[in-house]
Amino acid sequence: MTVISPASSVSRQIAALGALCLAALTLALTLLLPAPASAQRSAARDWSQTVTLGANGAFVVGNPAAPTKLVEYLSYTCSHCADFQATGTPALKAQWIRRGLVSLELRNFVRDPFDLTAALLARCGGATRFVGNHEAMFADYQAWMTRAQSFAQAQEGKPPAANRAAQLTAIAGGTGLGPLLAKRGLTPAAQGKCLADEAMLKTVLGLTSSAGTIKEFTGTPFFLLNGKPLENVHTWDALRPLLPPLPASGK
Repeated sequence: MTVISPASSVSRQIAALGALCLAALTLALTLLLPAPASAQRSAARDWSQTVTLGANGAFVVGNPAAPTKLVEYLSYTCSHCADFQATGTPALKAQWIRRGLVSLELRNFVRDPFDLTAALLARCGGATRFVGNHEAMFADYQAWMTRAQSFAQAQEGKPPAANRAAQLTAIAGGTGLGPLLAKRGLTPAAQGKCLADEAMLKTVLGLTSSAGTIKEFTGTPFFLLNGKPLENVHTWDALRPLLPPLPASGK
């Protein structure tokens, strides 16, 4: 039989208590010390993947609470809008929107039935599909605009469509916008519902009308930065210097 002396028992208790305190201290330091920079970067949220619907019906790309809020009025039949989408939007999303520094609100300014068709189709599928639809149509801009011109010429002298939905559906087919979005998973039936959606039409036309309240508005693309109209700013080269500086670390 092993006999444990009182002194030995006390020593073991002190040793056990010391080990427990050390473990607690290690845990506390782990919680207090910042994570390595690589871990922080991997955990950072990519706000460019966030799309929300604003109170006015416009889609907002990025952090809704971003300190800098950029609004773009655009027309899908506008070549300058297509140029901005190609030359500016990728950097805007990758550098400013991704970090949550800037949000981009996209407002329609409808100029003609072709533009209206594109605007309604872009919204088809809601926030989860909007950016993909929007970017796909601008990426195919030259091709579908060429088909739009041919379609318009072919319609000369023909009786008008029975109703607006029929007219827009014909445009979607004749310009290739319908088949383009069908490849993205929007069935003809789904597209038809969007083109006949009166509430969606009201939203798009409401966004268009809102441009009339801006005395500086001269055409698309047109930008507001934190509510301030940007006169004579229609390109990425003109807009970029007005955006907030990026973090020096590049994070």
